[in-house]
Amino acid sequence: MRNTTIIAILCLLSSFSARGRTITVCPSCTFSSIKQAIAAAAEGDVILIKKGTYREGNITVDKPLTLRGEGYPIVDGQNQAEVLTITANNVVVEGLDVRNVGTSYLEDRAGIRARRARGFAIRNNRLDNTFFGIYLEKSSDGAISGNHITGKAVHEMSSGNAIHLWHCKNVLVEDNYLRGHRDGIYLEFVDSSSIRLNTAEDNIRYGLHFMFSNNDDYFHNTFRRNGAGVAVMFSRRINMWENTFEFNWGRASYGLLLKEIYDAEIHDNTFRENTIGILVEGSTRLKYRNNEFSRNGWAVKISGGCLDNEVEGNNFLNNTFDLSVNSTTNTNTFNGNYWSSYNGYDLNRDGRGDVPYRPVKLFNYVVNRTPEAMVLLRSLFIDLLNFSEKVSPVFTPANVADEQPLMRPLIFRRKAQHQK
Repeated sequence: MRNTTIIAILCLLSSFSARGRTITVCPSCTFSSIKQAIAAAAEGDVILIKKGTYREGNITVDKPLTLRGEGYPIVDGQNQAEVLTITANNVVVEGLDVRNVGTSYLEDRAGIRARRARGFAIRNNRLDNTFFGIYLEKSSDGAISGNHITGKAVHEMSSGNAIHLWHCKNVLVEDNYLRGHRDGIYLEFVDSSSIRLNTAEDNIRYGLHFMFSNNDDYFHNTFRRNGAGVAVMFSRRINMWENTFEFNWGRASYGLLLKEIYDAEIHDNTFRENTIGILVEGSTRLKYRNNEFSRNGWAVKISGGCLDNEVEGNNFLNNTFDLSVNSTTNTNTFNGNYWSSYNGYDLNRDGRGDVPYRPVKLFNYVVNRTPEAMVLLRSLFIDLLNFSEKVSPVFTPANVADEQPLMRPLIFRRKAQHQK
């Protein structure tokens, strides 16, 4: 329903733009600057910007227009100013190469900003060294798609986000490549929106970071080699499916953080080679299904205050630790998963183990309290320690068990994810 609304708006935008005239901008044209062309344009006009370099900043689009680049003309802020600000409804910006906004410690400058705008489309642009790439504030019913946004972030405090949304609704963020920023995508108070087919990699903090955002869908995205993959905080009714979280390594890194999340569906995702696949804190009524956890340090780490969660039908493959819990109270279920370290038997051949599997190892319990003990991980002593606890459990939680562990890994048939 959300995507249908956005597509309808973009169709109206296309028909609206088709009724206007075309104003051409080039060094030898009547209009040699973008600002001049905007001032002369009428609502619905198309401003065609020819290939070249335009050293302009603080360009304001205050009427319904289409700005279309031909051959990716460079719009250079010369490290002194925000480049393009949209303040009108029904604006399209496409095919531009926006550069050099410049770092500011006093204001959140952006390559392209939309302020209180509706019906916008920001698509197929290139943005480089723009501090904040695309910044939406109090905007709705639009799309950010097909953009290539790269930065040169070194420190969190002196860097912005590739795509930043604040107080927005019904926004589609699709098919963007995001690298070298503080966060690839940042959302705060963003409702009823879709984030799909994006690749966020090599960002300092998170590939995707959102808070206080409800009724959103996140699917077919890839989050790779970020400080941490994705952080989801203080939100409700979130759906995340067919995403890939991989190679997010570090002392405090993870593929996915869920903090105070309620009523979420997390299914058909891949968590590959992260320090922690999923770290969960204070989250309730979450459903984890058809996910694959492969070669992570910890596949899933659950802290206190996590109630009524369902972990069912997932593959846990060759993780150092499959599961960690730090609370004796458990109302969560862990049934019908495949655990590669399970060595039980299946006498009736129904595909499920006859002996329950307890995924919390004693050494996991020790490491959580004394991290330095990790140096003993591969020692014979630890194998004996885990075996003794398995035979006669004392420290590991007795009520955390998969009563019906699968004997063979599940086969997931997922759609191919888009890769930039």
